[in-house]
Amino acid sequence: MFDFVRKHTKIVMVLLFLLILPSFVLLGLDGYNSSKDQSAKVAKVDGKDITQSEWDRVHQREVDQLRNSMPNLDPKLMDSPEARYASLERLVRERVIAAAAEKFKLTTSDQRLARELQQSPEIASLRRPDGSLDMERYRQLLSSQGMSPEMFEANVRNDLSNRQVLVGIGASGFSSNSAADTVLNAYFEKREIQLARFNAADYAAKLNPKDAELEQFYKANEKLFQAPEQASIEYLVLDVDAVKKDLTVNESDLKTYYEQNAQRLSGAEERRASHILIASPKSAPAADREKAKAKAQELLALVKKSPDTFADVARKNSQDPGSAPNGGDLDFFARGSMVKPFEDAAFAMNKGDISDVVESEFGYHIIKLTDVKAPKQRTFEEMKPELEAELKKQQAQKKFAESADTFTNTVYEQAESLKPAAERLKLAIKSAANVTRQPQAGATGVLANPKFLNALFAPDAIEKKRNTEAIEVAPSQLASGRIVQYTAAHTRPFAEVKDNVRQRWLAKRGAEEARKDGEAKLASWKAAPASAAGLSAPVVVSRDQTQKLPIPLIAAALRADASSLPAFAGVDLGNEGYAIVKVEKVMSRDAPVEAAAKQQRDQYAQWWTSAENLAYYNGLKERFKAEILVPKPAPAKENAEEPVTQ
Repeated sequence: MFDFVRKHTKIVMVLLFLLILPSFVLLGLDGYNSSKDQSAKVAKVDGKDITQSEWDRVHQREVDQLRNSMPNLDPKLMDSPEARYASLERLVRERVIAAAAEKFKLTTSDQRLARELQQSPEIASLRRPDGSLDMERYRQLLSSQGMSPEMFEANVRNDLSNRQVLVGIGASGFSSNSAADTVLNAYFEKREIQLARFNAADYAAKLNPKDAELEQFYKANEKLFQAPEQASIEYLVLDVDAVKKDLTVNESDLKTYYEQNAQRLSGAEERRASHILIASPKSAPAADREKAKAKAQELLALVKKSPDTFADVARKNSQDPGSAPNGGDLDFFARGSMVKPFEDAAFAMNKGDISDVVESEFGYHIIKLTDVKAPKQRTFEEMKPELEAELKKQQAQKKFAESADTFTNTVYEQAESLKPAAERLKLAIKSAANVTRQPQAGATGVLANPKFLNALFAPDAIEKKRNTEAIEVAPSQLASGRIVQYTAAHTRPFAEVKDNVRQRWLAKRGAEEARKDGEAKLASWKAAPASAAGLSAPVVVSRDQTQKLPIPLIAAALRADASSLPAFAGVDLGNEGYAIVKVEKVMSRDAPVEAAAKQQRDQYAQWWTSAENLAYYNGLKERFKAEILVPKPAPAKENAEEPVTQ
């Protein structure tokens, strides 16, 4: 058999090609790739499935965005079942709104798209001194995010179209003052209460457990006393700084770069102008616009005849309240600071010139250019340090892209060790001990990256101690690691954790005894209210006046049935114990001052609008048959016990 294969290699290759090609035609490359993905259906919108792999990608994108904006955020919060489910809910919402936008034929014009792009601070920063967009930097910015200009603009267009689905509901929401006051009066109602506290610590102090009781508790709760899996690891990090340290820039390249970029690096030209504005927004009736334009033409003739009177004419006639008192002076400004028609006119004038009437979205302007501040051209020697830093940064970015391929291929192809990659790229192998699957408190960099740690603790990496694949742990930063020594999760011996077992047993039994005693007292006092004793002094509470009491106590006091007073309610405070709330009086809220009342009514109107928005969205979900197919995770218990760690 094998002899036949060796003798007829070409024939075998042709047969294999004929067998494989049809499946590629039928399934495509994506079909093969998707077999690696988790293709399980997790949700459905408008007859279209959302897969596990799509959910994972969206969640990871959100995690990366959060980590970039809040580096100190606890990674455990971002990868909890609740956080992952919230990502799925947002993904479903996006699909529902997109389906509605398509169904209702909501589109975005080229003009609206252009306005949105012009308002983007990121894009505005890419404009040259002459106002034109630096397309090369624009493409680089988008490329770093994995997009082309066409993809980015299509995404923005879709986003603008999708916004139209709910914008009408948000703009039309309102509530009357009487309705708002009725709800707010009930919401901020006050109650006079007394409390009886049954503290778990007090009951625990009276308990003296035997060793047998502690051992029984230990055996029933072994998971609470586990040491997590740990590993000693080696890892490599490739980033721009690692690449940059070996770069040198020669003098001739610096001089060439200086000649090509000196004007840009020296700064932008600034101009100083005064103007007379006759205000007339584009939304004004045509007749009003014509009247304003005629007024501007009259003033133009006046200042053209006597240019020295421009400041006086501006003080008396300009309708720009910010500049009129100063004779229309706008001080110095660079390109990008003014609306485009005004800016184009000002930068086309010579010092001392007075423009014709210039129309903008604010009305009609007459502009006088009073000064021009050209940036000082700095010498090569003055700019040499920053030129060297900028050129080295550019070269490092280019070299990083080349080194990234080498790094990725080497850690994969020579997976038994990180040394080959370290030697080829002159990187230092770093080490760390007691690394766990979840980032530890205070961890930074690679050791705080959940994606890297998940790869490190993958079964293949644990069993065979191979390198992980190259993982992007931050923009322009790759890492690969390998386990040197691994310790599996295990339950620590009773003798080692006995003190902790005792503390947990006392906390649990103390809370149980407090709750048992409290519930008995509650039943007794409900039956005979006059027998209630040992209560605290009366205190008045409300939702906005909690008197620093625990929120569960305030909630119980406000939920208690006040139709027959006094009213009693019991509150389980978990590990803290138990409490009884006695409601003595119900009081109306204090009448707020007018400013506060208006603010509260506005807040209520926002709540009402949000409720309408949610109701409309729920209607869309029903219309487009949106369904999440995975169960919602149960809420985490507030006082959930955690396992013991080393």
